[in-house]
Amino acid sequence: MIETMLIIALCFFALAIAITLYRIIRGPSIPDRIIALDMIGVNIISGIAVISIVLKTKAYLEVILIIGILAFISTIALSKFIERGVIIERKRD
Repeated sequence: MIETMLIIALCFFALAIAITLYRIIRGPSIPDRIIALDMIGVNIISGIAVISIVLKTKAYLEVILIIGILAFISTIALSKFIERGVIIERKRD
């Protein structure tokens, strides 16, 4: 019973990722696309967690951490690029 609920949850995560891909392609603005990319990262993390539970292993927990860190850094970098035009600011004397 629990495994079928987890499989259904995986299907819903895949559906959410597909809807978010539509938002990335047809997004009205760049910030909407950045938030959609962040949402895809969250859905992938959730899907990997469900897969880890279904397979009864802890091997995927490091993958979850790495994807979470990369999604956070990419969101911050893209937001900074939109706001200022550069990611790394260099002070010139």
